[in-house]
Amino acid sequence: MDRQCPCGSGAAFAACCQPYINGTAHAPTAEALMRSRYTAFGEGAADYLYDTRDPNAHYRDERAEILQSINGTEWLKLTILATQKGGAKDDEGVVEFAAAFRPKRPKFMATATPDDGIKQMRERSFFIRDEGRWFYIDGDQLDPYRPKPNEPCWCGSGKKTKKCHG
Repeated sequence: MDRQCPCGSGAAFAACCQPYINGTAHAPTAEALMRSRYTAFGEGAADYLYDTRDPNAHYRDERAEILQSINGTEWLKLTILATQKGGAKDDEGVVEFAAAFRPKRPKFMATATPDDGIKQMRERSFFIRDEGRWFYIDGDQLDPYRPKPNEPCWCGSGKKTKKCHG
């Protein structure tokens, strides 16, 4: 049985982000591209991350920064908070998300506790569609997402926010 996709969609990886990452399909929406890019960081798919960035927005050390992020970060949970446009017929889209992560520990170190070093990245990401393909342009960093006390915590622990990062 196939594992669930890391993007949090609830679908199997093979039916969700994997076809985009391996190049057999293109993400049909800005949100699908956002989810697949999140998954690509966790899967170590640096080329996909580079190739799905707006070619006009590339910068000198981008590949090195992508690799540094992949090698140094464990991605734990993606929460899509809002989308604007970004549909199959749009040419622009915005996706706001919160992603829980923590620094990767060297294999020789003791196992981390479930909430050890967990941080959150919240971003409003901007996308364009060019010749039928979606591309990430850039994003604005936002204040951390804080669910209501009785809602699931943003970190992916499964606990209510008030019992975890509340």
